[in-house]
Parts: sequence; structure tokens; C-alpha cells
Amino acid sequence: VPGVLNAARYEAVRSGPKHLACYELESAAVVETDAFKNRPRTEWGARVSPSIIGTNFIGNTYEMIYPTSLTPEIASSDMAPALQIGRMDVGSENEEEWNRWYSNIYVPNYAKVPGCIRGRRWKAVRGEPAYAVVYEFEHEKVSDSPEWEAQRDIDPSTARIRPMMTHAPQSPGIWKKTFQL
Repeated sequence: VPGVLNAARYEAVRSGPKHLACYELESAAVVETDAFKNRPRTEWGARVSPSIIGTNFIGNTYEMIYPTSLTPEIASSDMAPALQIGRMDVGSENEEEWNRWYSNIYVPNYAKVPGCIRGRRWKAVRGEPAYAVVYEFEHEKVSDSPEWEAQRDIDPSTARIRPMMTHAPQSPGIWKKTFQL
């Protein structure tokens, strides 16, 4: 499908819906194209599609806000072996300060942890909650490490700003890649 850079299926290892299909797109507009909406369903897909077997279907579409643009490195990389995804909202009165902190302090600190490939932030263009963070991991145990825990409160502003957000149910969750599409 034009505009689909990469895609993979994942299975939950902690929290979150059991299965996850994750698509790396050139832009959020790709999901509105005829090619995406009318892509042919394989025989296997007809048996296991979320619309057939799913009970907890989340069909959100997000645009990347951190980093602010898709780099050639990200566009050409495979989907990560594991993902940690947080989905959250924040009150409008705190949104500007919270976004600045999340993009400039919180995600960059976690991205330094061994085994973390990168962290990216997203804003919903369809669905809720309004924001998501995706940490791409080499393996599903990265956030269990002492190095990850050390970053949690490393910045003094975190204790004041983190409570401004509210996580969606089953968030954050961790998924392990089952196959790349």
C-alpha cells in the first residue's frame, strides 16, 4: 500500500490489549486512502482480523510530534523487537508545559537507557486518548532495568509535571514482535 513504510504484529507481555498491529506511515492521511481502506484481505487475515476475533479494538491514528519529523533512519528501520506504549491525556491548562517537559526531558532521558532504540511521541488525529508515547526496545525487559528506573525521577521537575497526565486503562503496555509484515 503506498505510504505504508513498515508494519508488524505484536503480542502483549504486560498489560494492554493482547494483540497489536502497528503501522509506520508516511503520514496519518494514508489511512484515508482507497488503497489502505480497500487493501485485499488474505485468507489468513480473514480468519484472524481484529474485526473478526477482536474484543477490545483500539483503532487510533496518531501523528508524530517528537521528533518533529520522520528521519531517513526511522523511515528505513525495521519495526522494533519490542514496544512499550503509553496512552495518555493531559488537561488543556497544563498541555503546553507538559508537552515541553515530555519531549525535551522525559523521553530523551529514557532514550539513553541501554536497550532503548528510541522514544517517540504522538498526538491523536483519530481516537483517544490525545497522546501516546512509543519506546522502541531491543527486548521486552528494558523497562525492568535499574537504568530505566533511574531515569524515572532524574529530573527535578518530573515529580511536579508527571501527575498532570492521566493514563488510559491498560497503559502503559509492553508488546513483543511476533512477525513483521
